[in-house]
Amino acid sequence: MVPFTLTATAIASDPPPVVSREARIKDISSIEGIRDNQLVGYGIVVGLQGTGDSQQTTFPVQTLTSTLLRMGVSVPAASIRIQNLAAVFVAATLPPFAKPGTKLDITVSSAGDARSLEGGLLLMTPLYGADGKIYAQAQGPLVVGGYSISVNGNIKQFNHPNTARVPLGAMVERGVPLELAGRKEFSLLLNDADFRSAEAMQKAINLELGRDAARVVDSRQIDLSVANGEDIPALLAQVESVEVPVYPRAKVVVNERTGTVVIGGTVVLQPVSILHGGLAVNVVSEFQVSQPNAFSSTGTTQVVQQTRIDAQDKPVNRIELKQGATVDDLVRSLQTIGASARDVISILQAMKSAGALEAEIEVL
Repeated sequence: MVPFTLTATAIASDPPPVVSREARIKDISSIEGIRDNQLVGYGIVVGLQGTGDSQQTTFPVQTLTSTLLRMGVSVPAASIRIQNLAAVFVAATLPPFAKPGTKLDITVSSAGDARSLEGGLLLMTPLYGADGKIYAQAQGPLVVGGYSISVNGNIKQFNHPNTARVPLGAMVERGVPLELAGRKEFSLLLNDADFRSAEAMQKAINLELGRDAARVVDSRQIDLSVANGEDIPALLAQVESVEVPVYPRAKVVVNERTGTVVIGGTVVLQPVSILHGGLAVNVVSEFQVSQPNAFSSTGTTQVVQQTRIDAQDKPVNRIELKQGATVDDLVRSLQTIGASARDVISILQAMKSAGALEAEIEVL
């Protein structure tokens, strides 16, 4: 009976404590309808020092021809040399409640084969919304966070010179109307859906306002009612400043392209024993030339391919995680056996399949 008693004690161990953190409502949620809008436009950048689009890129020539024609200058497209200009796409974000005259930051990216946008000037470019209407106009000198130098076929490049920024380079011509006056209800949307966080937000709002103003609809949406004659901007400012407990989801984020693994502190590990090895296979092909003997009239030169395969089986490494092991214990154990980022990704996925990793794995 003693082994049975010990086993029962191990199973009845205390569950891990629920971890929460305090956060403002404005940092973990948004108000439905009050959001940003994406803008995009197409234009040309001039003033480049021979680093613009090549002659094989035809649409910059067409754009320049159309621009000159609107200015009363008619130039045949065949006579235009475009090394000093580049066709670009312009992107911006229109914030809520933006009024005509508001200035926006813009991002400019090359649409052709230009080598660099350094020193360029973006000409007036209309920025369109999803409905096809013009909401802003962009123009200004580009700020490039890199460079590209090419001399006699030698190229030295730093960062990405084909993408640039223009601080306050766009001016809003039309805003997106959003009337707050007269509304009787708003919806708060959690960034991460969670019923417990939604319930905590409802209780905190009702306690702050002193009335039953908030109501949970689902794990993401909380409806907020407006009292008669209440100042809506003041109400929203008061609600957004309320701090509530948040219960983040246990998650492991994996980027297999870069080998990056981020493990959240709320991840729970179960007792598990891990055996990890590796098999390296190397295939090498060599080409040898077989030539006939001297003064031979019948032989020919032949290229013969020689292929060699080398296989190396690495020894198995063992990791044992006992009851109560933490993420820090797992990371230290993986570092001890010299596991690479790719090995860690494979081990975490195997632990998830074995039920030893109580977390959601998100692959980017």
